[in-house]
Amino acid sequence: MASFSLTLIGVESVKDVNKVTTALMMMDGVKEAEVGRGFAEVEGQVRYDAVVKTVEKAGYKVK
Repeated sequence: MASFSLTLIGVESVKDVNKVTTALMMMDGVKEAEVGRGFAEVEGQVRYDAVVKTVEKAGYKVK
């Protein structure tokens, strides 16, 4: 199982946190996603680049 810590740019409100959390939890293989202002912790059978692509598709950047 993979575990990633991401620094997020643009995730500042509850709406942003919910949007990223929903996007990550909808990914195949994601077991858990904890998102806060400026960070995300993702655990599951997923690749880092797929997680980054999902965050970017939701409209945010990964530092």
